Amino acid sequence: MSELPEGVDLSGFVRKPPRPTATMTLTRDGPKGPEVLLGLRSETMAAFPGYWAFTGGGVSRVDTAAVESFSVLDVEHGKAIACILRETCEELGLAPNGDHVISIDENARFDVIKDKANWLPHAEDCNIPVNVDNIRILGHRITPPFGPIQFDNAFIHFHCGEWQSVPEIDLEPQTEFDEIMWASPSRILERWSRNEIKVAPPVISILMEFIRIMKFCGDDIVEAAENISRRKPGRQSILFGYGVEVVPIRTVTLPPADHTNCYLLGDPDGEFIIVDPAVVYREDMEALAEAVDRHNGTPIAVAYTHSHSDHLADNDLLKEAFDLPVWGSEYTARSVHCDRILQTGEVLQLGKQKWRIIITHGHHPGHVCFAGEAGLIAGDMVAGFGTILIPPATGDMDLYIEELGQLRDLAPHLLFPSHGPVIALPEKKLTHYIQHRGARHEKVLQAVQSGLYELENIALKAYGDTPGAHPGLAKDQTLAHLLSHQRRGKVSKDDSNNWHASID
Repeated sequence: MSELPEGVDLSGFVRKPPRPTATMTLTRDGPKGPEVLLGLRSETMAAFPGYWAFTGGGVSRVDTAAVESFSVLDVEHGKAIACILRETCEELGLAPNGDHVISIDENARFDVIKDKANWLPHAEDCNIPVNVDNIRILGHRITPPFGPIQFDNAFIHFHCGEWQSVPEIDLEPQTEFDEIMWASPSRILERWSRNEIKVAPPVISILMEFIRIMKFCGDDIVEAAENISRRKPGRQSILFGYGVEVVPIRTVTLPPADHTNCYLLGDPDGEFIIVDPAVVYREDMEALAEAVDRHNGTPIAVAYTHSHSDHLADNDLLKEAFDLPVWGSEYTARSVHCDRILQTGEVLQLGKQKWRIIITHGHHPGHVCFAGEAGLIAGDMVAGFGTILIPPATGDMDLYIEELGQLRDLAPHLLFPSHGPVIALPEKKLTHYIQHRGARHEKVLQAVQSGLYELENIALKAYGDTPGAHPGLAKDQTLAHLLSHQRRGKVSKDDSNNWHASID
């Protein structure tokens, strides 16, 4: 079954072309070997708050204009290079200058922070160098379709030379990074694998590539960067956390989402399970099979979080690639054959990792979450963007809100939703959901208590603060609230489908 209410058409969403962005991998020769620079993104940032990431940002009009002003900025990569020179100036106060980096004049940097358009006149006046020597394009990657907007990112590299010659970085003027860290790629991955730090997934894939290639070139990070820049891009693993790889699968789901996250869950070198392989297209089945082949571990089962149609696979198509037992809750087993029934409190040993089963019924009966040290596979309890529907026929709004509190009490490291990107600040997200849904729940009750009795009018009142809400979804979710209130004796419905407040 689908969670979308019957008669509601949300097919108008059209994915836009990816927006161009650029990130800079700065490296240096540290006292104990090659090091990479990462910045800790402020928790106020919209993308990857609280994550360690490369400096970077979106290509703007000023970067386009820079290509016309500077002949050293070529047509193919000039905009991306101008973008990263501007972003590096703003965020770090540095500029590549041949075989080293220099500090930007403080007044010029303040001007750029105040308005990015100021970068170009300062560059034209030689207050900020535009030197492309030794700048390498490591490659381009289009971000996965987790959200309505995708990005075509240019990964750029510059080696700063010996660590003693790299200027001190002043973060005071800017607001994107709270801290910076110079560390070896292996040290960063070690801390990430122990869930001590959060590192943006694209950074993880770049660091892994550096580590792999540096083994064959005497630990020379510059030679490794040159090797990477010459290679043809291929499919990359998307690692939301250690032991949590995601493969986006095209599905018919709640727009603007148009994919469901399938997770390869478990120790990278041990046993793992395939969670929600919702393949209905052969191309997606082949992409999933390729991801499983890339994984160093051994797949032992397919598991479903719940039985909504955007989570279940075409079984015949799935069996072409995987001859594996199927795991799910007792309720899910009513829709798909399950070889193993998952129970709350059960612990799955997946290699060296342990994942505990938590069954939450608020969104849908028998909905399974997986809790581990890396975080929580949250299914449809939360979304990386957009909203979560509580189907009136099978969901329970009061129970859903209560279960959100129980998940928050777990204090997960990260939240891994079924739709959208990884959620970096679980407590903040879950608290928002609890407060938002709790407030709407109370508004629906107050609308009935005020004398409104028709579903449409109750929905108009309860969603009065959200004029952009889809009318069909507003009515559907209002009904979910009403049915939950009815189960708890707070409202009743008469034979004419009119709603009335209960008298204490």
